[in-house]
Amino acid sequence: QVQLAESGGGLVQAGGSLRLSCVASGIAFSGSTLGWHRQAPGEQRELVAAITSGDTTYYSDSVKGRFTISRDNAKSTLYLQMNNLKPEDTAVYYCLATTGPLAAARDYWGKGTLVTVSS
Repeated sequence: QVQLAESGGGLVQAGGSLRLSCVASGIAFSGSTLGWHRQAPGEQRELVAAITSGDTTYYSDSVKGRFTISRDNAKSTLYLQMNNLKPEDTAVYYCLATTGPLAAARDYWGKGTLVTVSS
């Protein structure tokens, strides 16, 4: 059974930092492409950052230079270090793992962790 469990969300003032974690089980973690998405109230879910099995990273323009995505394959854990947080970063943050062969890749989502940034 595949499980992705996010943690680390909370309430922080603008300019502060948080570190999100996502612990995975039941998947071939080291071979998976991993990502963080977020969904603000009334908005669509958007990709924030992603990291491939070869450690190539991608960041949305809105977080580039402030957020850092990383992975620890030995711990089957994905991280998102968020610095200089802004009120517009307020959202539920979700972990996504994409695994399997390219022609039959499957997506697995966590349940999310809430980040609230106060001004």
